[in-house]
Amino acid sequence: MFRDIVNRYATPFVTGLFVISLISGLSLFFHVGTAAFRGMHEWLSLVLIVPFALHIWKNWLPMTSYFKRGWLMWPLGVSLVAALAFAVPGVMELGGIGGNPQAAMYRAMGDARIADLAPVLKVSEAEIDKRLERVGLKGVSHDTSLSAAAKAGGKEERHVIFSVILPH
Repeated sequence: MFRDIVNRYATPFVTGLFVISLISGLSLFFHVGTAAFRGMHEWLSLVLIVPFALHIWKNWLPMTSYFKRGWLMWPLGVSLVAALAFAVPGVMELGGIGGNPQAAMYRAMGDARIADLAPVLKVSEAEIDKRLERVGLKGVSHDTSLSAAAKAGGKEERHVIFSVILPH
């Protein structure tokens, strides 16, 4: 029964999940519908592992032919080099440069004193207070950071930072 299910559904699930990964990946690449596609892309790409493994298992005999003839090694090598071309610069911060600039800006905003954010965001300190109150933080000292205020108030840091820097 298991073998019948694998034979019948492994390839169709690989195909369906690959198409979803393709569409969501393209959307993320072109920054279209990022909020809708990021979680979908990440989670369903993980789910794709199961039918992919079953597909490989189902087609193991033909796969051994690729191994024996060396046809698999060249594409796997090229794929590894392509992956490393993207991964290495992100991992090695040469001269302090590297990583995701949006993540760096997010950390900087979270670490900044609340008093310093008002001029950067071009709003009054009273407006900052209103934004903090909307997320349940009242009477926050302007000498503290958004991250510290979120932690002290038991709030999710990301939610507090986004609520303050993005107008509602």
